[in-house]
Amino acid sequence: MQGGGVCFVLLILCVCISARIRDPYSILGIHRKADTQEIKKSYKKLAKEWHPDKNPSPDASSKFIEINQAYELLMDPERRRIFDTTGQTDDQPNFRKTYDYSSYGRFDPFDNIFSNFGGNFHFNFKHGDGTNIYMKQSITFKSYQNSIVHLSKKQPYLILFYAVWCVACAHIEPIWKRLNEELEPINFGMATVHAEREVELAKKIGVKTVPYLVMLLDGHPYHYTEPSVSMVSSVDFIRSKFPNRLVQRVTEGNLESFLGGWLDNKVRVLIFGRLDIIRLRYLTVGWEFRERAVIGYVQMDRADTDTIRARYSVSNKVDTLLVFHEDMHTPVASVAMTDLPYPTMRDIIEGNKFLVLPRLSSQSVFDALCPVESVRSRRRLCVVLVTQDDPSHDPSRAALREYAISDQARERDRVRYTYLFREKQVEFMNALTAASGSPLETNHHIVILWRKDQNHLKYEWLEGGWEVEPDKQNASQESLRAAVQRLLHSNEPMPYETVVQELFDEHAQGIVWRIINKLVSVQDYLRDNVTEDDLLPAVSILVTVLFIVAGGYIMSYLVRLEEERVAKSNFTYVDQTGKMTLQPQLRVHELRGETYNGLVRMLKPGCRTLVMLCDSESKSKLMPKFHTACWPYRKNKTLMFAFLNIERASAMEWYKRILVLGLPEPRDLNINPKNTIGTVISLNGHRKYYCLFHAKHPEGAYGLHPVPGTAEKEGLRRRHPRSGISGDFMGFSDNESESEASDAEVGDKKKDSISSNRPLLNYYSNILFEEQLLEGLSNWMDRLFEGSTVRYHINYWPDWPGK
Repeated sequence: MQGGGVCFVLLILCVCISARIRDPYSILGIHRKADTQEIKKSYKKLAKEWHPDKNPSPDASSKFIEINQAYELLMDPERRRIFDTTGQTDDQPNFRKTYDYSSYGRFDPFDNIFSNFGGNFHFNFKHGDGTNIYMKQSITFKSYQNSIVHLSKKQPYLILFYAVWCVACAHIEPIWKRLNEELEPINFGMATVHAEREVELAKKIGVKTVPYLVMLLDGHPYHYTEPSVSMVSSVDFIRSKFPNRLVQRVTEGNLESFLGGWLDNKVRVLIFGRLDIIRLRYLTVGWEFRERAVIGYVQMDRADTDTIRARYSVSNKVDTLLVFHEDMHTPVASVAMTDLPYPTMRDIIEGNKFLVLPRLSSQSVFDALCPVESVRSRRRLCVVLVTQDDPSHDPSRAALREYAISDQARERDRVRYTYLFREKQVEFMNALTAASGSPLETNHHIVILWRKDQNHLKYEWLEGGWEVEPDKQNASQESLRAAVQRLLHSNEPMPYETVVQELFDEHAQGIVWRIINKLVSVQDYLRDNVTEDDLLPAVSILVTVLFIVAGGYIMSYLVRLEEERVAKSNFTYVDQTGKMTLQPQLRVHELRGETYNGLVRMLKPGCRTLVMLCDSESKSKLMPKFHTACWPYRKNKTLMFAFLNIERASAMEWYKRILVLGLPEPRDLNINPKNTIGTVISLNGHRKYYCLFHAKHPEGAYGLHPVPGTAEKEGLRRRHPRSGISGDFMGFSDNESESEASDAEVGDKKKDSISSNRPLLNYYSNILFEEQLLEGLSNWMDRLFEGSTVRYHINYWPDWPGK
């Protein structure tokens, strides 16, 4: 009895499958010569009208099924041809055949029949090893979002949506199996999605029918729109979705420009092949390495490629791959085989994907060239040459490139030589120049980096910079070699440490190109899914989106303008404790041995340098006030600003020397460095004199305001310095010395004059807080430019101690 029931069920199933439908043209209301667009237009109109969820008529379900069957027949070129010639309308498996009608609540007569026999009927999709191929490759919405989308940035993915009750899915199973065998070895990801279980994913992708084929590139889904699937049509679909210039055709005419384009920081790869078309494996390898390499294809049987083969001695009997760095005449790697396998091409390019002297153009490049190594004994160094995007800097880069080639055999796994464009990596350079030991002008200087973790790095500037003149180049190279070897083979700490943010991506697309690409994607989607009836709402949505995007762009542009305006008036100052404060934008140098000549000795006539004395502890408090006082003079090209760190023995010795030179006669000075904090010196390098400011020596308190050009002024200039030098504002630490100086040098009358002004200091009991040290600096600077401040003339500028 049970066997008879099974036969009866199978008989019903066969009858239903082989059921004939009436004239599909009359069902859709179109003529026999209607093209594909007319068929789609009529189908979508009728499907909306007779959809069971929208049409309450009892015949809606059967009419809707009939419309779908007619549409599927006419969209299949082979079935349509058979109907036009023979009138046969027997159902045949088709790639666009089955809708999921279960969501419409449609009666399914087979559900109850099969359940009566205690079994679940389904199509069994088998893989070669006996497993279910669709189930084996099935993914979920979570794995799609967390894994597949990210992987598609380097690996193209082909995704098939299927359902259990889908005759067409069973029909294309051999084709999917063959695609899997052909594409997986060339780095294609293959995945399937159970559309009935992963409804959210199907909705996100825009899947309406099963089976449904999607290609995923860089997170963007591309829809297969052909009515039926085959190996030829699917491969054509895959090939058409890769970017047009992903693999460029190279001939004699464009060879030089192709190989010479490495200034974009990418290596060049030439693939020699015999086929007229570019093979899929070349496209997939180009997609994987598109951020680091530019792939070119040379078809060997063309007449305009013979000289290329001869130039690089390439045989026309095998496929060949050549990798080029900066030298277009000699490849750095090559491989020749009858059929280049994907893993071999990937390994060759992976091992040579960076130029000899690559540029730090993005965070991914920085991570690859300068990896993190937290252990000091195993630290990996990154030698970075600071340049600008200017042809005049090419000699410096060429010199370091030649040095890197000669030094590649030594510690190649622990040392990488790179360069950067200062004007493009502004934040990165600001972090490196925040320390007091950074050079005044960083162009043509080398900094050696060691990354302790993702954001913290230690570094050291190469002493003397990177020289390219013949008489200085050898010295620079020896200095660099010695510094690298010292840091590699000793546990010597590096002097500076800073925190850096993510590097600016120089290759990122601008907002305009991102908008254009988005509009192209929207256009493709609308062309495949929107009819004329839906055009008006679609246009309305598109205009709304464009308006929102344009408004957002305008707002972001206005915000950027405001940020730039604020940035021009402010910059972030980081003290040695790591505290960040907002300061006016004023370049303040450190006066030390390397900068002494530029800031003092070599000043042009009429130019002066204002120097503030401080130590590491007081710098963070005094620097903002120093900036504020100097801010009105920021546009004065005759002024330079600096600070002197009195904790340096050489700095304190230099300060003592210029004080002695300013005295009428030589004497020993006992200077307490702490008392000099807050002193500001105006240095006139050309005329060899300086002026002094200190809170305990307000010159205005003496009441000396002579008229410029009078003899009285000259007499006061001779007397005033002697009276001033006897004060503790210059750093004299003992009162006895001060008394002696006052008695011996000032005289009774002058002493009485000074004493009459002493109460000004007595209000504070000779105690000043750091916040008060620069309160009178602005007024003093006004008198400085009026010429009414006291000038201490010296015969010469002393050498910097220790040089």
